Amino acid sequence: MANPIQGVWRQGSPESGYGRLVLYFVPTCTSEVWPVQAEPTLPQLRELVAEFGPGKGHVLPALHKVQETYGYVSRPAIEVIARQLNTTAALIYGAASFYSDIRTAPPSHEEIAWCSGPTCRLRGGDRIREAIQQVLDLPLGGHSDDHRYGLHMAQCNGTCTEAPQVWLNGTVVGGLTVASAIELARKVKAAE
Repeated sequence: MANPIQGVWRQGSPESGYGRLVLYFVPTCTSEVWPVQAEPTLPQLRELVAEFGPGKGHVLPALHKVQETYGYVSRPAIEVIARQLNTTAALIYGAASFYSDIRTAPPSHEEIAWCSGPTCRLRGGDRIREAIQQVLDLPLGGHSDDHRYGLHMAQCNGTCTEAPQVWLNGTVVGGLTVASAIELARKVKAAE
C-alpha cells in the first residue's frame, strides 16, 4: 500500500516559518486495502514491527504497518509495538484510539465512514449521520452483530466540494441529502 499520508498543509506564514506541518490522511477501509486475516502470532507481529526502533516517532508508522497487513491493530499487536518502541501499551493504545483511521477491531464488510469535517457539518452532515444511525440502528463507531456493516467517524480528506459526504468502503459518496443518506443506509443494511 502507498504511504497513508496524502498531503501536507502548512499552517502559518512564510515569515513565521509556517509554524508546523499538519499531515492529513484519506481514510480507506476496503477489504482490498486492509484484508482481515487470521489473528497474527506474536512472532509474526514482532517480525512485522522489527524495523522500528525505540521512540515515539515510530508509533504511527508501526500502527499503520500492522493495520495494512492485518486489517486492524489488535490488543496483542499494541503490546508488541509497545515493547518494540520501549514504551507503554497505554501510549500506543492512546495513539490508536485517537486517530480515526486506526482500527482496534476488525472492520465490517460494508463500512460507512461519516465525515466530521467543518464543511460537511455546516452543510448538514450531522443530519446525514443521524439518519444513517437511525436506519442502521447503530451508534457512531458501532457495527452490526455479524460485522456486515458499520459506521464510524472519519476526518476530512479535503474533498469538501462533495459535502456533505460519507465514504462507503473508501469511496466518496457526496452531495448527500437526508433522503439519499437513508437510501444508502437501507442498501447497505439490505446487502447480503
